[in-house]
Amino acid sequence: MADGKDPLQKGKDLAFLKAQLESLQRRVEDEVHAGVGQDGSLLASPFLKGFLAGYLVAKLRFSAVLGFVVGTCTGIYAAQNYAVPNVEKTVQDYLGSLRKGRD
Repeated sequence: MADGKDPLQKGKDLAFLKAQLESLQRRVEDEVHAGVGQDGSLLASPFLKGFLAGYLVAKLRFSAVLGFVVGTCTGIYAAQNYAVPNVEKTVQDYLGSLRKGRD
């Protein structure tokens, strides 16, 4: 038992999860069946529209937050451990040298 859980407890957990999954499946089937008429399309289902909208917002929000956190942490690490050049000063020097070259 590498993870420290009793096999009996694992079986109970799996049975509980299976019951939850079956319950969710029944609910989804009932909502989809109730939301889609014989003449309607699948996209007319309010359940499906809500699910897709929620999924999209969750994905966008999670990826934006995760990207911000990873970028911030990476920038802090790089600034502390490496000689990171000052990009603004480098660009200004380059543009200044271009202006001097034209004169």
